[in-house]
Amino acid sequence: MRAVVIERNGGPEVLEVRDVPDPTPADGEVLVDVEAIGVNYRDIYERDGTSYATALPAVIGVEGAGTIAGTGERVAWIGVQGSYAERVAAPRDRLVPVPDGVGTEVAAAALLQGMTAQYLASDSYPISAGDWVLVHAAAGGVGLLLTQIAKLRGGRVIATTSSPEKAALAWDAGADEVIGYEGFADRVLEITGGEGTAAVYDGIGKTTFLEGLEALRPTGRMILYGAASGRPDPLDIAAALTPSSLYVQRPTLMTYTRTPELLQERAAQVFELIGSGKLEVRIGGRYPLDQARQAQEDLAARKTTGKLLLVGGS
Repeated sequence: MRAVVIERNGGPEVLEVRDVPDPTPADGEVLVDVEAIGVNYRDIYERDGTSYATALPAVIGVEGAGTIAGTGERVAWIGVQGSYAERVAAPRDRLVPVPDGVGTEVAAAALLQGMTAQYLASDSYPISAGDWVLVHAAAGGVGLLLTQIAKLRGGRVIATTSSPEKAALAWDAGADEVIGYEGFADRVLEITGGEGTAAVYDGIGKTTFLEGLEALRPTGRMILYGAASGRPDPLDIAAALTPSSLYVQRPTLMTYTRTPELLQERAAQVFELIGSGKLEVRIGGRYPLDQARQAQEDLAARKTTGKLLLVGGS
C-alpha cells in the first residue's frame, strides 16, 4: 500500500509517499480500507515535532473514513495513528459507524472538527440563547461548524475572517457580525454595547490570544483550542484575569472522547445534525495522497476554507 511517511521532524519536505507493507491488525483491531483522510493542524505539529511526538519513522495522521475490509461496513475515526495511508489497522472501539445519510468523505471531513465544535459550544462554554460569542477563523473547518452550532443553540456570533471571500462564508454559516482581525477587541465591544462576549473561541493562538481577553465580558471564558499562529506568550494571570474574573481553558478533543462511550455519543450527535440538514460540512479541498505536502502547506498558510481531505489517486 501507499502511505505518507516521515523519517525525521521538519517542514513539509519531510513528507514522503512510499510503498509500505499493509498493517497487521493486533487483538481488538480491524483492517480498514481508507477512502478519505482528514488533514488537520495537529498533523503539522506531529510532522514538525512541536506536539504529538511520534516514534520515527512513522506514517502520520489520525483521522479518516473508509470501509472495514471484507465487510462493507462504513466507519470513521479519530485518534488512529497512521491514517495518511491506503489502509490502517484501527482499534474497533475507536471506530464509529457512518449512517446512511452521511457520505464517507463528509464523515472524514466532519468527525474531528465537528466533534470539536460540538464540545466547544456545549461543554467548554454552553452557549445559551442571546449570548454573544466570538469565533476566530470562522471560515475554517472548525469555525464554520462552530458558527452553525452556536446559532442552533441561540447564540449571537461575531466572526473574524481575513478576506472578503472568507467573510462571505461566515455570513452564509449564520454569523451575526463579521469583522477583520485588526482591532477586533474594540469592534467586539462596540457591537456588544461595551459588554463583551460570553466566550472567545480561539484556534489561532499567539496573534489573537491576549487581545481576545479584552473582548470578554466579566466572568467570560477564553477557550484556546488550537495554535495555528503559534503558542501564546506566557500569561500574567493576576494582571490579565483578575480585574474581570476571567476564565481560560485549553481543552482537547481527546479528553471529550476519552472513552468509547463518549466517542460514540458525540459522533452520533454530529452525524445526526448533518443527516438532518442542520449542519453543513464544507470540504474546502481534495488532494491525492501524493500531494500531502501541498495540503499541509496550504493549511498552514491559512489559504483554505472548510476542511481539507486526502483522497485516493495521484
